[in-house]
Amino acid sequence: MGYGIPGTGKSMLIAAIATRLKEHCDNLEIPFLFHPMPDTLISTFQGGSAEKMVEWMKPMQDPAKLIFAPIDDAENNLQERTAQGVSAGVKEVIGVFLRYTEGAYAVNYGNSSIGLFTNLPEMLDKAVISRVQGRFKIDGARTEHDFLDQDYIWWNKLNQSLPDFVNMENPESYKYLSDQGLSKNMGEILNTSSKPSEARVHAICDKVEAKFKSNEHLFYANLYQEMQKAFPFFSSRDVRNIQSAISLRLTDFDLEESWFENPETYFKQDYDTKFNMLQEVMKGNMKGLDFSEIRRQEVVRYLDNVATIADTDFKRKVDARVNQINIETAARKTFENGI
Repeated sequence: MGYGIPGTGKSMLIAAIATRLKEHCDNLEIPFLFHPMPDTLISTFQGGSAEKMVEWMKPMQDPAKLIFAPIDDAENNLQERTAQGVSAGVKEVIGVFLRYTEGAYAVNYGNSSIGLFTNLPEMLDKAVISRVQGRFKIDGARTEHDFLDQDYIWWNKLNQSLPDFVNMENPESYKYLSDQGLSKNMGEILNTSSKPSEARVHAICDKVEAKFKSNEHLFYANLYQEMQKAFPFFSSRDVRNIQSAISLRLTDFDLEESWFENPETYFKQDYDTKFNMLQEVMKGNMKGLDFSEIRRQEVVRYLDNVATIADTDFKRKVDARVNQINIETAARKTFENGI
């Protein structure tokens, strides 16, 4: 799941992922299916939405293809079922989604990936969110240098066409685009802090750390137990998701481009040779970190994410109420002054 405020590139990222996958599959002669969720999924007829959702989910059980199935604006079709005014069609879609992903008769060959992209992750159904194994925030420009670079990409095109046309001073201490670039793994992108940023998660970590060291297995068992007390929806599936995130972090590295250009180098080698080659790349990708350090970073990141999503809806309601009170106060003053 990729989430963030509007206008930060979520839809663009869908196209970029699909393009990269298609290129790799073409090089390796693997069939590829780009399978976005259609906008016309919700039906006004009873049972119609479930029928359309089954049709959309079934191709993802095909073991002969590599499949990328993005759901843009996921909150539209996977909204929290208990929220007021949610249509029967949305409930049907979610029911099918849950059964076909990790339900009793789900078939998962491991060759398909569903990507949820949303501006409002707190509006997604809790059971749907619990099935999300990888979560990342798509923030767009955030720092002074980010905004400098975004402007630079725009006005530099004018400057190339009309030299000296942009008659403005450049920053003295920053070289354009030096803070941007392609990352080789998630560790370079993610906040790798070992301390939580959310206050409630920070307090829980401090409480557990007072009894256990973070390199003890008991630390995490007690941490998860305390999280469940503070966030009742936190379950064994969340723990599984954390484990998947750690495994993904360990194996998240770019394969050599030459391996795709010449499949004989890696892809057409025997299993043991490929396994040994991947082990070497994985160890180099850890950049000196050991398992316990990576585990703590991923646990903290996931728990912060849980707290952020849980608190966002409440904060939005509080902000809306504060804004309404300010409007009423200003209106009262205007009315009294008018009299």
